[in-house]
Amino acid sequence: MTLKRRIAINIAVAFSILFGLAAFIIFYSFSSFRREEFRQRLEEKALTTAKLLVEVKEIDNQILKLVDQNTINKLYNEKTLVFDQNFKLLYSSIDDATISWNVEDLKHLKREKSFFRSEGEKDVLGIYYDFEKADYYILLSAEDKYGINKLDFLLFTLVVTFLAGTILVWFSTYFFIERLLKPLDNFQKQITNISVNQLDIQLEETKHNDEINLLTKAFNIMLARIEKAFQNQREFTSNASHEIRTPLARITFKVQNLLQNPEHSPETITSLKSINDNVHQLSDLVNSLLLLSKFNKEDAQKRFEKIRIDEVIFSANEQIKKSNPQFFLNFEIIDHESLELSMEVYGVRSLLEIVFINLLKNACLYSTTPQAQITIEQTALHQLQIKISNQGDTLSTTEQEKLFQPFMRGQNANKANGSGLGLRLSKRILDYHSASIEYSIEEPNTNIFTIIFSN
Repeated sequence: MTLKRRIAINIAVAFSILFGLAAFIIFYSFSSFRREEFRQRLEEKALTTAKLLVEVKEIDNQILKLVDQNTINKLYNEKTLVFDQNFKLLYSSIDDATISWNVEDLKHLKREKSFFRSEGEKDVLGIYYDFEKADYYILLSAEDKYGINKLDFLLFTLVVTFLAGTILVWFSTYFFIERLLKPLDNFQKQITNISVNQLDIQLEETKHNDEINLLTKAFNIMLARIEKAFQNQREFTSNASHEIRTPLARITFKVQNLLQNPEHSPETITSLKSINDNVHQLSDLVNSLLLLSKFNKEDAQKRFEKIRIDEVIFSANEQIKKSNPQFFLNFEIIDHESLELSMEVYGVRSLLEIVFINLLKNACLYSTTPQAQITIEQTALHQLQIKISNQGDTLSTTEQEKLFQPFMRGQNANKANGSGLGLRLSKRILDYHSASIEYSIEEPNTNIFTIIFSN
């Protein structure tokens, strides 16, 4: 979940909770107010009835009923009962409504002086009235029809307002959050497009002193530092490679001159040849590092061109034979009638030569016989598949997992010279070309490297 959505959801949820709590408090307060107001109305009516019945001698029951029937503030579905101190009914209004009561209610009323309760849709009020040392009990029930309607309307209004407000806040919050964080989106898009060749660019800064602008400033400072570090690294690799190549060339020249001297003993000749092989290996490694220091993935892809992979393999084979004249390469092309075989791939010729030189050199050094088999085949997915195999000791499962790591050498390399960087460099170059390389063992004592180019 994105940061914008998380912020918008948190704000909307907080608003919904607060709005819902406020709506509940309003509804509960109005409900309590409605109940208390209706209780006061019932109490006023009960006292008025008691006074007219008890204190005004000229008013009998029939007149009081007539007054109740025509009163201006007549309550809906009202019923009034008046009892004397012996719990005898003195007065009952003419309404058809009924009040559920018993003697215990009147006794409770004498003790508590009043009570107020709800029975279904009705509210019932009981009042104890004392006049001239005589006890009177008034029970009055009615329905607060108008108050309930107002309460229902308030509930409907609050629910609709809550839903509409919640929906509005959810959408508006996401809109405003998206607008506020738009600079962060622009920042993300800019840094996503930055490559190794664009470390010198500066992201656009604003005049606002907010966190996003501070982040942009910090990122620009970091870019400058990274660009300087990359530049120093490239300069060091390039300069070091150039400086190393000179003494290596001198050593090679002197060793070759010494090898041409027939006066040396066989032991000396063997040592000189070993030195010569090591110098050639070191020279190849320096050349590879120098070439890689000039390119990164973006630089390499800019120099891509159509090249024939068979020509690259033959050129690499010639390089191997210079140092290993006994090496033999068996080259095979598998042609399917249903598929059109294309030997052309997009890439940098000099870099791909390094890949096949390293693989063929390994096939020569780590084989029981100095020979290798290369098979080229077009797959059904229009991919160019190249298999390089040789006979020799295979790698264990643990060694296979670390095969393309720097300076990794298997147990079968104990008697062969090497740096452990060849396969790592080869994989890096193939990554530049969006190609893959895998090691497998399809037959006993058979090492197979499979390279796949996606055309």
